Amino acid sequence: MQLSVQAQAQAAKEAAVALQRSTAAVRQQLLHDLGQTLLARQADIIAVNRQEVAEQAAQGLSDALLDRLTLTEARIQSMADGVEQIASAPDVLGETISSWQQPNGLEVRRVRVPLGVIGVIYEARPNVTVDAAALCLKAGNAVLLRGSRAAARTNAYLVNIISEVLQRQGLPSELVQMVQDTSRQSVLEMARARGLLDMIVPRGGAGLIRTVVETATVPVLETGVGNCHLYIDASAPADMAISIALNGKCSRPAVCNAVETILLHQDWAKQHFDRLAAELQAAGVGLRLCQQLHQRLPGSVLAQASDWSEEYLDLTVAIKQVASVDEAIEHIRRYGTQHSEAIVSLDEASVTRFFEAVDAACLYHNASTRFSDGYALGLGAEIGISTQKLHARGPMGVEGLTTYKYLVSGSGQIR
Repeated sequence: MQLSVQAQAQAAKEAAVALQRSTAAVRQQLLHDLGQTLLARQADIIAVNRQEVAEQAAQGLSDALLDRLTLTEARIQSMADGVEQIASAPDVLGETISSWQQPNGLEVRRVRVPLGVIGVIYEARPNVTVDAAALCLKAGNAVLLRGSRAAARTNAYLVNIISEVLQRQGLPSELVQMVQDTSRQSVLEMARARGLLDMIVPRGGAGLIRTVVETATVPVLETGVGNCHLYIDASAPADMAISIALNGKCSRPAVCNAVETILLHQDWAKQHFDRLAAELQAAGVGLRLCQQLHQRLPGSVLAQASDWSEEYLDLTVAIKQVASVDEAIEHIRRYGTQHSEAIVSLDEASVTRFFEAVDAACLYHNASTRFSDGYALGLGAEIGISTQKLHARGPMGVEGLTTYKYLVSGSGQIR
């Protein structure tokens, strides 16, 4: 019998009490056990996933989504490493964030506590199942997971593994549940489960995020679309700039921290554009070029206005020539999604200007935007890249899944 979203959320809320009463040592051992179990069951996970990928490929799922759906030994190892990193991180629950004494003698402490029950809605990527579960458990939260139909079998298998580990550690399996209904209706039900869910994190395309934000009565932590830019300044070393461009576009083009637009200072472009274009094309990247650069590359594709705001999620990149760092900043302000932006430069003034003027969750100097990832930045796995400004921003680790309460001690004071 398929449980309703409300029934699952209620069960999660009740189960969260047991986790919140657990010790830091229990939560740490739980995650150590999970990381080891993922590696021990690696062959079975891959077998289930491989069959699902083959079925989705036969149904015409795009290469970008197939890449997101696929689990390999390396990706499972990365998942397990992320879980271990979360397990080994300091436990933040109960931490005194700040404390002070009022003139009347009241002792005030602000202490970190779990949010409660988190809902995570995501598309295709089964690694999110483990990442989200591990982060929520570390932070003392239950989690209700709603994956996509394309990854339903892989997600269910991973949740079964997590349930086994929870039960081995004496904790209720309802702490981590997969929503059984993969229709759009379940998204709407989660978005409106006020009083049962304490926060929703939508991870996916612009359409999914917009649907959740516009319909939710539950607080939403918005993880935005990644129209990420790389600006190559006049002083940028050619080898470094081209290496970063290739990594940002080609290492995993289907992810939100991949570079979608490259902005070239006109002086740098004059000397190095031909080489950059040749190396990108050799890597299979399709180019959408501004008018000036299009004229330099016979047979190239002229960029349309829509290309500057496009999140391609494949081996396509838009390239534009600019006259200054300020013109690059203005372009990013107009088309960026406040996710991740990078500058390659040896000019300290340009870097300072870029860092001060560009509004994004993550800014990079002489490094790839592909580091916008909880594991890569030392946070362990992440539950998403927040592009909003309230509560949490950037790669969200454990602290982003907590809140705080005030503990006030007195000696009979009245007001």
